[in-house]
Amino acid sequence: MKIAYTMSPNPGDTDEILARLAAKLAKSGLRTCGIAQINTANTDCQFPCDMDVQVLPDGPTIRISQSLGREAKGCRLDPAALEDAVAAVNTRLQNGADVLILNKFGKHEADGRGFRDVIAEALSQDIPVITGVNKQNLDAFNEFTGGIAVQVPATIDELSNWLDSTKIPSPVL
Repeated sequence: MKIAYTMSPNPGDTDEILARLAAKLAKSGLRTCGIAQINTANTDCQFPCDMDVQVLPDGPTIRISQSLGREAKGCRLDPAALEDAVAAVNTRLQNGADVLILNKFGKHEADGRGFRDVIAEALSQDIPVITGVNKQNLDAFNEFTGGIAVQVPATIDELSNWLDSTKIPSPVL
């Protein structure tokens, strides 16, 4: 299995790095698949941003956060919107890809939902997978991958080097 994960101590950094990596890989000619998260400032609620994901490489942007109001403290992920993103990525994966990039293996994946089946399908097709993981979901991620995922520093160069080491047949950075 060719699966790597990255973690960043600063909120939002992993999203930005993986989005920039996806753009660079697509520009180099690789067929990217997955999602890149785009955070948009929002002062109308307790959280500083809305969460949107772009289906890679050039698909729709889907808002996966819901506005719960300024006083809300619960999870603001919109599960239906996330499943829409999962379906869109799964469709694109069936058309072929050189790499699957997912902004994170999050709580939904840790609970057995979300992108788990998409990750498994990519790995069954020998497509390298790169995802972000946070500390809260690391144990579930390691259980899901059987502990064989490689942790890669959160830089475009390090992630590109890992991808190059997988010997994918398309041009690499």
